[in-house]
Amino acid sequence: MTMETTARDPLAIAESWHGEGRTVAIATVIETWGSAPRPVGSHLVIDGEGNFEGSVSGGCVEGAVITEALDVIDSGQSKMLEFGVADETAWRVGLSCGGRIRVHVERLG
Repeated sequence: MTMETTARDPLAIAESWHGEGRTVAIATVIETWGSAPRPVGSHLVIDGEGNFEGSVSGGCVEGAVITEALDVIDSGQSKMLEFGVADETAWRVGLSCGGRIRVHVERLG
């Protein structure tokens, strides 16, 4: 996987990748609570090769979201993901700083 470090609009990147014929998923923060590092409406876009742009958590859960996004790309079925300190995955994905985050992942096109 590669990460592009420039501050570009993830939705514009998704549109560009889709226009190039890549399969693309878009992850969107839809709810936060506590110390979640990204606001509602933040995006992470992922192509079928695992390339990504943007952020939904400042690095706390991106790896887990990318894995789920690749499944969404393959299956075509959207997913609702939730991470937080009360969740059994909190320590595994690194959201131990507190807070809760809900992310919707859908395939583009």
